[in-house]
Amino acid sequence: MDESVVAIPDDADRRAGTGTGLAQQSPSVRAGWLPWAAALLGLLSFLLVRGSLTDDGYITLAYAKNLALHGEWALAPGNIANSATSPLDVLLLGLLTFVTRISGAAHPVLALGALTVLSSGALGWAWLRLTRRFRLAPWAALLGVLLVVANPFLLSATGLEVLLVPAILLWLVVFAVEGRPVWFGVAAALTVLTRLDLIVFVLVITFATAAIRRHFWRAFGTAVAVAAPWFLVSWFALGSFIPDTLVIKQNQEGLFGTWGYFTGPMMYFMFQPVTVIVTFVSALVGVVFLVAWLGVRFARRWEGFPPLAPVVGLGAGGVLYYVVYSTLGVGPYHWYYVTPVVSTAMFAVLMAAVWLAESGQRPVLRRRAPLVALGLATVVAAGNVAVDVAQGVPWPSPVVFGNWASSTDYARVGRELGARLQGKSVAGPGEIGTLAYYCDCQILDVFSDRSQVAPIVQRRIAGASAAEALALRVNYQWFDRTQPKRRVDYRLLYGKGPASGPDSWTVTSAAKGVGHFTLAPEG
Repeated sequence: MDESVVAIPDDADRRAGTGTGLAQQSPSVRAGWLPWAAALLGLLSFLLVRGSLTDDGYITLAYAKNLALHGEWALAPGNIANSATSPLDVLLLGLLTFVTRISGAAHPVLALGALTVLSSGALGWAWLRLTRRFRLAPWAALLGVLLVVANPFLLSATGLEVLLVPAILLWLVVFAVEGRPVWFGVAAALTVLTRLDLIVFVLVITFATAAIRRHFWRAFGTAVAVAAPWFLVSWFALGSFIPDTLVIKQNQEGLFGTWGYFTGPMMYFMFQPVTVIVTFVSALVGVVFLVAWLGVRFARRWEGFPPLAPVVGLGAGGVLYYVVYSTLGVGPYHWYYVTPVVSTAMFAVLMAAVWLAESGQRPVLRRRAPLVALGLATVVAAGNVAVDVAQGVPWPSPVVFGNWASSTDYARVGRELGARLQGKSVAGPGEIGTLAYYCDCQILDVFSDRSQVAPIVQRRIAGASAAEALALRVNYQWFDRTQPKRRVDYRLLYGKGPASGPDSWTVTSAAKGVGHFTLAPEG
């Protein structure tokens, strides 16, 4: 996927009036409103979902809260853990939460709103850079933003790093397209700090882009310099390079019955067909564009055509990411689909927009096809918005939802549970994020208590192949895998139907109906 074509004139050429001069006449140079429009869309999306955050989103918020208040990398105060999937997300939320303390109290949800707006603005800014680079129609770029921000699967996972991911991936493409190896290295480091599994995109875009390959060691050295401090701290202080969520999720075999990551979309389709269609159809179009481009790319050469290898790397990375996750043995959690869906959707819009821009200069390229593609993308984006709004304004619960209780009920139970425990410990019921955030108590499960992670790691090593076992041993080199399990004073149990008796709370869920939690003494 080498760029064997002439690059688009840079800004200096445009100012000097050299090069093609086309960019000077393009409306793309007047698209400075894109980041602001994207930030506004991010703000509106947050206001829509802020009262219905998923339980896993509150795991991240609890980490940020403890980091801002106590300087601890912990889900429950005083219990160092390593179950935060996205270190960069927690660090940014923790910093913004710390800033909110100027009012006298920490406000992690407000910090999440600020990060949502900033991430959306960064996404719009990246689109602006690509718009000017490829002379794209600004409305097409705005469509690319809307397909991400209004995605129902993404919005249903607000609180996690789902919006940070597309923003950083698109900046990775920007620096590759612009041939900036040092900045590409910075973006690569931030990408793997956002989610380590995003290294798939870093590798694909790196080796697809000649400008980055030629300066590989500059890009690689920069990435290592930026990312290494965190990973060394994580390895020595937290006991593992990779967050514990990988072995935890792999240990949940059977949680979704016979459904796995590969077949997960069909599972969701059985219950929410319209939501799945509007979420995945743009990604499927992206796959079609990828196959078509690869066929055309190796069949002929177009002199002077823009260097699209980094853009193609974005789409190819999304496909490869889906393949990798399908082999990891993890469950079909809906937020796991956000990365491949939004990356291939952005790729599809980018390719159609570039095609449209080039058709104005190349009669052989007909305008009708990209206009139809972008028109269909507009219909899909409108479908996303329709699904979002149909859920209610603001949302009473996420569109894609499976928790035992609404966030409002979990908040009520968490506050009363913290007051009831008076410093004693409680074993969590299986969903812990919102409870941990609101109770500020010693609520223990595999996500907050690393003594419960130790036996999982031991079993994984015992049952792994030689290579996987070696990787696990290296990853957990500084983790005490023999530590005894912590003492539990109470258990919080979930059951169906309304509560009855003391220390019991009735809750409701759009997915599970009426249920209750009961606090029971251990033993």
